Amino acid sequence: MLLFGSSCGNSGNRATKEKMMRDYYAAYEKKDWNMLTSLLADGFVFNSPYDDHINLDTYHHRCWPNSANIKRFDIERIVIEGDDAFVTYNGYTNDDKLFRNTEYFKFQDGKIKENACYFGPGISFPDNTNAPSIPK
Repeated sequence: MLLFGSSCGNSGNRATKEKMMRDYYAAYEKKDWNMLTSLLADGFVFNSPYDDHINLDTYHHRCWPNSANIKRFDIERIVIEGDDAFVTYNGYTNDDKLFRNTEYFKFQDGKIKENACYFGPGISFPDNTNAPSIPK
């Protein structure tokens, strides 16, 4: 779902950005590091409550190993305004634990330059044993 701006002149750019964000999460589902890095701009940085503007190498060693624990993402909302975007999703671990986050993306020259992750329920992912399970 795209919310902000309905300018016809910018729709192709919006569609490209939405596809990049969806591909970002698909790379985690597929455990495909090369797919992920193909979406990222030079100088990419990642932020979270645990990470302050870490570079790609640190992101690869600190964050990417979590891809092994991820089963899927269900994207609830994508909001795009110019070179800024927000994505809210429910994520599911391999053992069916739910985590819910919102992430802020910054684009530069047609690629993802920055991602800031804001944790929701399941904040201690992947260590949270109290996270709710997928409804049956």
